[in-house]
Amino acid sequence: MPDQPQAKRRHFILRDTSQSVEFKAHSAGGRSTREVPALPRQQHGASLRGQIEVLKTTAAEAVRVQKELQLESGLGLQIQFSSQPGVALAFESLANETKKIELLSVRHEGNQTFANVFVPDGGLAHFEKYITDYLEEKKDSRGQARDHRKLLDAIATIRAAEVRALWTDDHQLLPADLSTLFWWEVWLSVRGQEQRQVVVEDFKKLARLAECVVSDKQVNFPERTVLLMYGSQQQLSRSVMTLNCVAELRYAKETAEFFDGMDVGEQRQWADDLLRRSRLQPPDGTAPRICLLDSGVNRAHPLLERLMDAGDLHTVEPAWGVDDEADHGTGLAGLAAYGDLTGALSSADSISIPHRLESVKLVPSEGANEGDARHHAYLFMEGVARPEIAAPNRSRVFTSAVTASDYRDRGRPSSWSAAVDGLAANTDGAGEYPRLFVLSAGNTRDPNAWGGYPDSLATNLVHDPGQAWNAITVGACTDKIDTDGHPSLNPIAQTGGLSPFTTTTRTWDRAWPLKPEVVLEGGNAAKDELGAVGMASLNLLTTHNQPLDRLFTTSNATSAASALCAGMAAQIMAAYPLLRPETVRALLVHSAQWSENMRGMFLPAVPNKDDYVHLIRHCGWGTPALKRALWSAGDSLTLLVEDQLHPYTKVQGKGIATRDMNLHSLPWPKDELEALQDIPVEMRVTLSYFVEPNPSARGVASKYHYPSHRLRFDVQRPLVS
Repeated sequence: MPDQPQAKRRHFILRDTSQSVEFKAHSAGGRSTREVPALPRQQHGASLRGQIEVLKTTAAEAVRVQKELQLESGLGLQIQFSSQPGVALAFESLANETKKIELLSVRHEGNQTFANVFVPDGGLAHFEKYITDYLEEKKDSRGQARDHRKLLDAIATIRAAEVRALWTDDHQLLPADLSTLFWWEVWLSVRGQEQRQVVVEDFKKLARLAECVVSDKQVNFPERTVLLMYGSQQQLSRSVMTLNCVAELRYAKETAEFFDGMDVGEQRQWADDLLRRSRLQPPDGTAPRICLLDSGVNRAHPLLERLMDAGDLHTVEPAWGVDDEADHGTGLAGLAAYGDLTGALSSADSISIPHRLESVKLVPSEGANEGDARHHAYLFMEGVARPEIAAPNRSRVFTSAVTASDYRDRGRPSSWSAAVDGLAANTDGAGEYPRLFVLSAGNTRDPNAWGGYPDSLATNLVHDPGQAWNAITVGACTDKIDTDGHPSLNPIAQTGGLSPFTTTTRTWDRAWPLKPEVVLEGGNAAKDELGAVGMASLNLLTTHNQPLDRLFTTSNATSAASALCAGMAAQIMAAYPLLRPETVRALLVHSAQWSENMRGMFLPAVPNKDDYVHLIRHCGWGTPALKRALWSAGDSLTLLVEDQLHPYTKVQGKGIATRDMNLHSLPWPKDELEALQDIPVEMRVTLSYFVEPNPSARGVASKYHYPSHRLRFDVQRPLVS
């Protein structure tokens, strides 16, 4: 190995390496070649025309009631188009921007597709013309068919949308008893930024008439506004014809329970010794902050008191206070600052902590208003705003281990995950001030699932909001296998394998992101013939929330792993204070590697691309290494390029088209490369950027698809004769 100066160098940060050139995407060739079966034209057309005639009466009545109620967000009716069984519905063709016909949501049930479309007053004539052209077999001047056959032959029914038609969540979550009261997530159409609040007030008026309760808190996205409502299907059905502003209905989520601390194991002099060896940052504005969005932090702990000021403790609800009563946030604070205290306490070396801490109490211990507690997106945005208002010029990484307790999204954007994406991309500020988020993937808490390891990894899925595209989602691995003193118990995971507590995206649709990005130490469990159990020796040591009673407790799972990852991110930010959050994220992922155990668990002897996707959906890109993230070595250098481009443009009459790509000229030293001769050289490229959230349920393979860019990179190779 080279000497220390050679082995530890700062990364090269390149400037002005790119040239923007026009780019035209090649046809993907991925359009479905499946033909829509031709139906008896006259018979089918007459059926569709008859359905439109019925809708005219319904639409007229809806408009009459809307006028009486003095609704200001637009007159019209929601219509549901259902596909023929087993036939793909070209739902994008149902929308028409010019005529203000809006595609609201798309859902798939069995072998059918259902599309909900808002049709303004008088807009049914648009579809009537389609049917007329279809019946008359219309052709253009060149004799080409313009009869909309493929669209109309794919349609089975056209009817007014009902409450169930607006439901885009798991249909099993919708109570069979129509009178059951529960909290709904209501996704409203925006219809122009100047109309956003008009739409909200119209919906609130309708909800009051239906005797439903609507939260006064809302979450805004570019195309949607999300509210919480308490009521029944029966109540909401009273106003269904007037609900022309509702794009989707979903079930409001409950928060996962926090796990409690386990065993005390250390004494006060250990903490005193660690403090004597610790080099801490003074309370000025230069050090980056780790902002914990969790259960609060008890700052009185001696290991934490000097890392955060009293003014750095915040809460989203003043009645909750700022203290940690759940014994969760304080433990994560200790891990984010010191890492696993087992190593820190047993070492005699000095410890440098280049960052400081902030806390926002995001969840109460008990007694919170039920509706508010479920409005995770709003609370999360509030949690981000509080420290930024108090100290707007600080550099910080936000981290949260609060997750929803169910798996029903399966990668689909939720209001919560989309809020995280919007905050990360700073959509409200045109991307000027992006944010870095580190999220827990969510935990497997069932000992029976631990006992079913590793098969259980495929079925315990990443929790909401871990599907956020722009965040770093952290899973758990482990090197902890010490079960000494318990001869009947054996560790479940082997060294370097995935923790039995982690979650994965094994069964997510390929349209959704590859999660987690990375995995870090999250502890292990043990088992014998009786079953699986947790053990203090297989957990991480951290700070206890009641320091007068005891100073240390244990933590584990993806909560602990995400805190460790946030600590690494803060150290990168301290070393390279001018880097953008996207670049810090890139360095973390770029430094990650799979262990031999991970490869052995998920890769065959001769892996292909699908095998690697299988590996990534379990282990992410591996475990990041702080030294690799911070420093270039003598035989491994890292080049950082931060740049911008305009990949797409809107073309009149053609929609969205590709626009530019960037060509980067990298300063490879020619002489050094030639000196290598036949020595193989590996180049790894990590592309990191933030997407604009578009969380509506309007199809994953269409222009409404969530990722806003889908950027790729390629390498220009020399021409070969």
